Amino acid sequence: MINKDYKSILDIVKDFPNEQSCIDHLEILRWNGNVISPFDSSSKIYKCKNNKYRCKNTGKYFNVKTNTIFDNTKLELQKWFLAIWIVTSHKKGISSLQLSRDLNITQKSAWFMLQRIRNCFGVDDNDNYPLDGIIEADETFVGGKNKNRHHDKKVEQCQGRSYKDKTPVLGLLQRNGIVKAFVIDNTQSKTIQPIIKKNVIYHSVLISDEWHGYRGLEKIYDHHFVDHGKRQYVNFENNEIHSNSIEGFWGILKRGYNGIYNWWSRKHMQKYVDEFVFRFNSRKMPEYDRFNMFLGRIENRITYKELIQ
Repeated sequence: MINKDYKSILDIVKDFPNEQSCIDHLEILRWNGNVISPFDSSSKIYKCKNNKYRCKNTGKYFNVKTNTIFDNTKLELQKWFLAIWIVTSHKKGISSLQLSRDLNITQKSAWFMLQRIRNCFGVDDNDNYPLDGIIEADETFVGGKNKNRHHDKKVEQCQGRSYKDKTPVLGLLQRNGIVKAFVIDNTQSKTIQPIIKKNVIYHSVLISDEWHGYRGLEKIYDHHFVDHGKRQYVNFENNEIHSNSIEGFWGILKRGYNGIYNWWSRKHMQKYVDEFVFRFNSRKMPEYDRFNMFLGRIENRITYKELIQ
């Protein structure tokens, strides 16, 4: 089943028609014949009936769903697989209302499903590997436009880079590579520069706009900038000096925000940003590889109580 080239949602329905087929697929992906106890990885394992196993050292029973996003779920795994396929393949995401209609579940269940899935997008192997080469750095601000608000809901002095009514997000994109994005409290140098230093290898080529929060980085990077204030978007002397790639990523994120979600709370915004980062970084993968790659990240469970507290 792992090597099956399923290319559409119809293939998912055909290949995973029941609970057992989904369990078999997960067991191959997680254990590949070598079952490991989630309670004691060194323990001997006894196979029991009904897809259960017993950990010898702890005496506890478990199955392939234990300590994953599927743990204690009352929804069929087929619906979970369909939700994962949809949210990883739809370029601009899907709302909980639409997913609830597609899967014939409540909106509350669909929202919880999506948040559990998004929580796994943040588990990224790229976190341990800093960016190298030509890196584009830029910030965007997520939130509604003040001019579109009702007069009694307008926010004073929120033009430009103000984050009174919006949430800033810092993006770092490796040219022809991956992107990393971080929801931040403000765009001051003391906030954005430590993130850049942690995620970009020293002496790389760093391209940003003229914002003063980037000043001083020329000491450790080959730092270039384009002056957006003067409507400069490509350096006239060197066409490689631009931030158009990261701007393209922001365009995808904003179209998803405006067209699908309409609003994100600050509390959960990083999860939504991680969703777009995941799809962008896996954009060259076949659909089935992206689907299976996600199923390799499911050991990042979050409870409903943790989400709403």
